[in-house]
Amino acid sequence: EKLLGDVTTRGQELALPLRGKLIPSRCCASIKVDFFCAVMSLAAEAFVSQIAAAEPWPENATLYQPLKEDQILLSDSASSLAVQTFLRMCGLPVQVSCRANAEYMSPSGKVPFIHVGNQVVSELGPIVQFTKAKGHALSDGLDDVQRAEMKAYMELVNNMLLTAELYIQWCDDYTATEISRPRYSSPYSWPLNHVLAYQKQWEIRRKMNAIGWSGKNLEQVYEDVSQCCQALSQRLGTQPYFFNKQPTELDALVFGHLFTILTTQLTSDELAEKVKSYTNLLSFCHRIEQTYFKEHDREGQFGSSRHSKSSLP
Repeated sequence: EKLLGDVTTRGQELALPLRGKLIPSRCCASIKVDFFCAVMSLAAEAFVSQIAAAEPWPENATLYQPLKEDQILLSDSASSLAVQTFLRMCGLPVQVSCRANAEYMSPSGKVPFIHVGNQVVSELGPIVQFTKAKGHALSDGLDDVQRAEMKAYMELVNNMLLTAELYIQWCDDYTATEISRPRYSSPYSWPLNHVLAYQKQWEIRRKMNAIGWSGKNLEQVYEDVSQCCQALSQRLGTQPYFFNKQPTELDALVFGHLFTILTTQLTSDELAEKVKSYTNLLSFCHRIEQTYFKEHDREGQFGSSRHSKSSLP
């Protein structure tokens, strides 16, 4: 009752902007039903979250990603590695399961996602919040200013590195033809393979147009990546991690993208060369690889794909 009361109160607060405004009578019934459903949905989500938080982390927690050998692309590989690194930093075991339809299994349509008990959570941000609810957090030691700074740098990585990866995969015609469309569609037979690949390319190009990246060329994208790396390099300095001696989710995110860029074979080495210009970022990647991924893990995770290079430079 208390939980429902809290959620109802929150729902009333959300409804305050509607008060005093004229609403067509035909919409009133729909609004009441939608509002009631929204309140009940919030109550259900809050209840499930409380139950999930009370349960210990299981040994059979599973992370799902596309097929490593023939399907996964740079951006998805980077995001998956970031989540795996974060969970290892938290000391939480997770099994990696590669599925051809992982993207369509995900509740958000994005990979990776994890299956923990009865919960399915996708993408790094929600996964960080999910583990925090279970008492596992990397950034609790940061003050408010540091936490805000950490989030700002995470946004930088997502807005620059991840967007650049997507641009190169799907907006560069040569890369899309030689790598992205063949790999993305490899599990499927004709004509579905072509339909899905071009549908994905259209989706990403529409996104690039919406955020103002469609008019860029490769050189401009590489320059954006270089500027992002410069900002990360300056923030890292000579510290082992971005916030001194203890890793946070920012370290996991940056490692996931930089390591994958450095070890993924593309049609050009230009993207990796931008990262190699910053020696402290290379040392950072080596440090996390050595600390959180044992030799046999590295071979299993990074060494078997024909899309990957053998090792870090």
